[in-house]
Amino acid sequence: MSVLHLPLPLYPLISRFTSTQNPPSSPSLYVLCQMDKPPIVVTKVSDNSLGRRSANYRPSIWKHEFVQSLKSEFMEERCLNERNMLKRRVKMMLNKELLVGDSLKGLELVDELQRLGLSYHFQMEINQILENINENFHNEGEDLEWKNKSLYATALHFRILRQHGYHIPEDVLKEFKNEVENLDSICEEKAKGMLSLYEASFLAMEGESFLDEARHIAIQYLSKYLRSSDNDQIICPMITHALELPHHWRVPRLEARWFINVYRTKPDPNPVLLELAKLDFNIVQSTHHHDLKYVSRWWKSTGLGEKLEFARNRLMANFFWSVGMGCEPNLAYLRTMSTKIASLITIIDDAYDVYGTLDELELFTDAVERWDIASIDPLPNYMKICFIALHNTINDITSDAVKDHGVNVIQYLKKMWIDLCKAFLVEAKWYYTNYKPTFQEYLDNAWISVSGSLLLVHAYVFATNSLTKEALESLQDYPLIIRHSSIIFRLANDLASSSEEAKRGEVAKSIQCYMNDTGASEEEARQYIKDLIIESWKKMNEVQILNSSPLFSKGFIEIVLNLARISHTVYQHSDGHTIEDHETMDRVFSLFIRPA
Repeated sequence: MSVLHLPLPLYPLISRFTSTQNPPSSPSLYVLCQMDKPPIVVTKVSDNSLGRRSANYRPSIWKHEFVQSLKSEFMEERCLNERNMLKRRVKMMLNKELLVGDSLKGLELVDELQRLGLSYHFQMEINQILENINENFHNEGEDLEWKNKSLYATALHFRILRQHGYHIPEDVLKEFKNEVENLDSICEEKAKGMLSLYEASFLAMEGESFLDEARHIAIQYLSKYLRSSDNDQIICPMITHALELPHHWRVPRLEARWFINVYRTKPDPNPVLLELAKLDFNIVQSTHHHDLKYVSRWWKSTGLGEKLEFARNRLMANFFWSVGMGCEPNLAYLRTMSTKIASLITIIDDAYDVYGTLDELELFTDAVERWDIASIDPLPNYMKICFIALHNTINDITSDAVKDHGVNVIQYLKKMWIDLCKAFLVEAKWYYTNYKPTFQEYLDNAWISVSGSLLLVHAYVFATNSLTKEALESLQDYPLIIRHSSIIFRLANDLASSSEEAKRGEVAKSIQCYMNDTGASEEEARQYIKDLIIESWKKMNEVQILNSSPLFSKGFIEIVLNLARISHTVYQHSDGHTIEDHETMDRVFSLFIRPA
């Protein structure tokens, strides 16, 4: 991955807001009012009298004042008018492709629009192009040369149509078996085809063994090509990028930021597409500024970041997650509310993982089950802060849902928090009793404790135009696509963070559990976990391609997939949720601070 260097003028601004402040000489007071109840006064939490653990989390490097200082000129009317003009020109291109009927050029244009982050503007035109291509593909009378003879074009066809819910059989790629297995032909055209095949292989469903075989062969070939070729070729950065993380697993917004830079270097970039991509990225970045400022004000008003010193103060990281789940301008409510939920999860997770005693954690879990302000009296001060913030936030969400949809969602959201806290408590008991779970015991609990299912059920409420009780009931039972997105979240997390957590003495994670069960080496255990991630993706692909979850819209299914994608990104190099510098800081700059 290329490193995005910070522009020099920004360094003084960042350092100004990230310097560590000396703690006050006396604890400050934080007052939380609960409707007509008397205020609860809580002091800053730093009591170590019980020999509490500490993970020594670093303070956040993103200060509230810095976030509020973010500015952009791209929401001005002149920019919006220019974008509308460029959009009209792109629509003309798409309509031309519809008239000409050149399937390969149409697919390449759709692929570029997706990679540049522009496809949401042209969904109707794209759907029509793909419908026409799909009809032609299944028409046995059509003599499509690219379908029959080009690995590159056929694999591109397979990938794009599967991404949009068309069931293209893997047999169309088996026709190229002999070509695929020939690793001696080292040339750019073959590399282009193998890269297309590699990307297509990640759209596999269960039982499609040829795609697994093809992926392994493609990795060998592409690695060999990189070693033997001129790295100035445009295809080389594309191959390197893909081998780090395939396109299907990448966060769309980050992919757009990266691809805009790559597209600039193409021998023949379309100037209209490039100009629109840059302008649209910057306009959308402006909407993200608005969302980020709002949640930063909310977070500061709760006092949680300042009062709970044992926990991770990670508002920016949580906003990054929410943008990964849904970056389009119309999903502002999803982003802001998901950031709130993720921030509460992070704080409560640290209470269970690091700070709380087992007695306290049992009391807190009981309070969440009761969902009653009166039940917090036995709780220590730091837990009172957590519970009141949680209670108020979820009740506000419920009020919004009743007002907007006429559906009372409180029982469904409460269940998610109860399940999460119970899963946290199981892990805490394992820690305090030195219990070593089996791999299956660990995973059965950990896919819930990672919080993906909770985030996604809330996301359904935040992003669905028409809530239904039938869908909410189904979500309570954790449908397969929710489970497997959460499993990917958990396993990606474990691959990145389990070594550091083991050093801190935390409960064994999936890698250690598998090693304990089987006697495997760490390398073998890590490969097993990676294989499980691929299998979970196959199950999610099946839901997307075969539309086997009719209760949920394509938009919500995409959010579920995006949670898995942002998990890959956050944990690609290390625990990017906990460690804010390095790659995470570069990504924050590229998405929220530096224009394209």
